[in-house]
Amino acid sequence: MSPLVKRLAGRAADEVVETGRFLVGVAAVWLGLVTFGFAAFHIPSESMQPSLEVGDRVLVSKWAYGYSRHSLPLGVGYMLPDTWNARLAWSEPRRGDVVVFRDERQSPPRNLIKRVIGIGGDVIEVRDGRLYINGEAPPRVLEDIRSFREHPTQRVQTVTHYTETLPLDRSHPIYEQDDNHPLDNYGPVTVLPGTVFVMGDNRDASRDSRASPGPGLVPLENVVGRAETVLFTFARCRREEGLHCPSGRVWQGL
Repeated sequence: MSPLVKRLAGRAADEVVETGRFLVGVAAVWLGLVTFGFAAFHIPSESMQPSLEVGDRVLVSKWAYGYSRHSLPLGVGYMLPDTWNARLAWSEPRRGDVVVFRDERQSPPRNLIKRVIGIGGDVIEVRDGRLYINGEAPPRVLEDIRSFREHPTQRVQTVTHYTETLPLDRSHPIYEQDDNHPLDNYGPVTVLPGTVFVMGDNRDASRDSRASPGPGLVPLENVVGRAETVLFTFARCRREEGLHCPSGRVWQGL
């Protein structure tokens, strides 16, 4: 083999090695992000409309509140003793945060996503469909009345769309069907320390802390993380005259 051919072969081998190192580095960074930093969750129901739609993939930061047994990477948390319920690098959710949590009252347990409405010490009540926090009704602004096809029945549902503002000026959209649903009158109940009270933004189509059976007051150690944004969506709807077809949620903060 001539010296020129040897040099070219050596360069090609070096390039292959460098490319391999680069790909391994990229894979390691990606694995670290999805294992320790973030996770993606699928939205299976309409309980968080209009913020989240069926088919949305939501990016959840595991480290937002610290790690619990349910957010520790590689399933390590489920190898710990059942009595272990501590959190690492802990900080508490705020009213208005959208959180993923483990509902252990279901069999088998599964992850749910809802909005934090009450924190430890708050008194939560719902009267005639109106939310009250510590005796005060958070202001809400009527945006419009809209109709859409429910998933998966394809039945047309009509709702009133409001923007609700929680204490500390944290606003989010909600849907109300009417004021006569089973969960439109609830409480008052005091949120225990170490727990949060959660509700779906689609107030009359959500099994949340108001429901029985339901998740009840969610222990902080069951919180997996905070939902940050919609990564992408598989939600599809036909453009029909007079019916709302949601769009534009990708990379929109929650």
